[in-house]
Amino acid sequence: MSIRYGLIGLGMMGRHHARVLRETEGIELVAVADAMGDPHGVANDTPLHDSVQGLMEAGIDAAVVAVPTKFHEAVGLALAEAGVHTLIEKPVAHNIEAATRLVETFDDAGLIAAVGHVERFNPALMSLRNRIANGDLGEVYQIQTRRQGPFPARIADVGVVKDLGSHDIDLTAWLAQSHYASVSAQITYRSGREHEDMIAMTGKLQNGIIVNHLVNWLSPFKERLTIVTGERGAFIADTITADLTFYENGTFEGEWDAITAFRGVSEGEVTRFALEKREPLKSEHEAFRDAILGTRTDTVTLREGLETLRVAETAIESGKRGETLALS
Repeated sequence: MSIRYGLIGLGMMGRHHARVLRETEGIELVAVADAMGDPHGVANDTPLHDSVQGLMEAGIDAAVVAVPTKFHEAVGLALAEAGVHTLIEKPVAHNIEAATRLVETFDDAGLIAAVGHVERFNPALMSLRNRIANGDLGEVYQIQTRRQGPFPARIADVGVVKDLGSHDIDLTAWLAQSHYASVSAQITYRSGREHEDMIAMTGKLQNGIIVNHLVNWLSPFKERLTIVTGERGAFIADTITADLTFYENGTFEGEWDAITAFRGVSEGEVTRFALEKREPLKSEHEAFRDAILGTRTDTVTLREGLETLRVAETAIESGKRGETLALS
């Protein structure tokens, strides 16, 4: 028996959701909706509606919300009140207050609700998290990310921190299995929009790991790198290619005290791991489907999305104030 799904928002992300939903076993896409119509020809033979009410009237069990961020709250609350399990694209909402209302409403309704932080399902990062947890790096010192590329004209209602930076905030806390303790950021506005388009952010996690994020919409090349450095070496995950490479620290303890007294590093062996490269969006939808069925618990919860948004807003405020800010 298939779960009856609806999809609202048929833009750049919506069209990918539609494709993957149709490819995923146990899911039946029974209705789609977008107030602006169907610019990418997503609907095909699936009934097309112009509002979330139309989706709900189709008798759906679950929904995917891929509308602009400023509409996440209204659409999400409507689905929660109708008893529909919901996957909301990231960021979870446009501000903390809206995100909090979503969390509380879905919790009170006892529904499965998740945020589309799809990087958690990237094969390179999934493997990296397991290797960190397994102790392959020993003590972890630092996590740094670089997420850069040209400005996407489709984004109009949030800045680069909430749109792109939220990926790095979420994946860093997830990899380290620790919350952020403090952040310090520099932001700039270069594209003539009201929202920031570049951030250089540093911070510390509660477990002592230091972090660094460089995120912008101002680079003519696309880069998606996560680098984790620890006592045994460094992992580099490229989430565009889903490649994971380990650079070993070649310095080993010896019997010569004068040498081993300094805990330095040297170049060691380099290993690129062979990974099964499944599409992250497909893995995300399988996890959400299985959460509805009660067989998995690895979706990104709304509460986790709220925490990521809190860090993002704190980083923006830090950039405006020029101060290091603590997270409660």
